Order: sequence, then structure tokens, then C-alpha cells
Amino acid sequence: MTFGYYSILMPVIAQKLPYNVYSIQDIGKTRLATKNFVPGTRVYGEKLVSKNGIEYRLWSPHRSKLAAMIEKGMNIPIAQDSSVLYLGAASGTTASHVSDMVTTGRVFAVEFAPRVMRDLINVCIPRRNLIPILADAAKPVSYKAITGMVDVIYQDVAQPGQAGIAIANARESLKPGGHLIMVIKARSVDSTVNPKQVFNQELEKLYTEFNVLDTKELEPFHKDHLALVAIIKPQKKQVYEDKN
Repeated sequence: MTFGYYSILMPVIAQKLPYNVYSIQDIGKTRLATKNFVPGTRVYGEKLVSKNGIEYRLWSPHRSKLAAMIEKGMNIPIAQDSSVLYLGAASGTTASHVSDMVTTGRVFAVEFAPRVMRDLINVCIPRRNLIPILADAAKPVSYKAITGMVDVIYQDVAQPGQAGIAIANARESLKPGGHLIMVIKARSVDSTVNPKQVFNQELEKLYTEFNVLDTKELEPFHKDHLALVAIIKPQKKQVYEDKN
């Protein structure tokens, strides 16, 4: 896989950005953006900026947890040819930026709410690499036949049992050596418990299946959210024992 490179528009930025993600100057400010996979098309009213004949979509960390992760300096293991299982795609705001990134890959966008799914479908129509799936992220068997095995799981769901959902999807669909990019929403797991306690509880569950590479709280962009990047642990080989 070919991963991203340093921003060519803002060479002073030392962080290695994912493929097709840039730091650009707009009205005197440095802003995150993705190269538009469907030039001339907006998804959620975002500003389009053209530089040197290339169109970019501004990407606000206040609107997207993935953008906030990049702003916080996290290394995002999404490549140009990655297959991504996106859990909790909602109306497609962040999913559309992931579509910009994986120009030769695929994004399988899972969403449970039928009303929101209508908006997501409209986003997917001009984006041939973005596939909408109406399903419950807690039941990965129901869509495994569509997604097959993927390189990356990106999870941003607002429901309890978030670690369990990630583990279940990884067991069904994550390739060996695959990555999990996840946002733990403390208030969705348990609003009565201190968020840091929730983060630790969910991380302990994830440690059974993943090696966690990085974690960061997403304030000031998103309160009571912990972002993490992890890699699935190698499966232990079963050794046959002849008991005769």
C-alpha cells in the first residue's frame, strides 16, 4: 500500500498526512482539506478551494472526529487503496472525506437509521467508491457478504458496547495486520460514569484483541471523546495434538 505524504501546499507542516489530505492556506489561516474526488460537488455545505487547478474540500475538526484526530497529530493508517469498513456513517460527512482519500479503494458505510440513510445514499451516488449499507453495526454477520475482508475499520457509533462492536466486526471482517480507528464516546456508553473511567473500561476490552498504537482525547473539538488507533493482534495458530 502507498500511504500519504507530507503536505506539498504547506511544507512547514511536519506531520505526515494521509493520502489526499492537505494543510492549505485559506483567508490567512491554515486549514485541513481533502482533494475533491468529485470536483464541483459539495456534501454538507463545506467550502471548496481551488489551488493550481486542483479543487479541495475544507475539512473542519469541529465537524469530523477523524479530522480532529489528524489535527491532534495522530497517524491515520488509511492508504489510497485501502478498503475501509465505516461504522456509524450517519449522513456521510466524514465518510465523504474518506472517499476522497481512498481513490482506488472502497468505503463501506454502515448506518442504522433509515432517515439518515437517505442522505447518505445521495452522498454515495456520485462517489463510486462509497457504498451505503443499511445495517446494525452490532451485527456484522448481516453485511459481511457485502464488505468481505477489509484493511481498516473506522468506528464512530453512538451506542453502548462500543468496544464489543469493534471486536465483533474485527473478528468477522478485519484482515490480518488490519487497523482499527475508533472514537469512544463516553456519554453514549454510560453517562453516569466519569468519562476517563469509561475510556479505561473500553480500552481494557480492546486490549484482548488489539495492540493500541495511539490514543488522544479530542478536546477542544469534541468533549468526552477518546480517539484511538490500533492494530489487530496476530491469531494464535492451533497446534494439533495426537492423543493416541
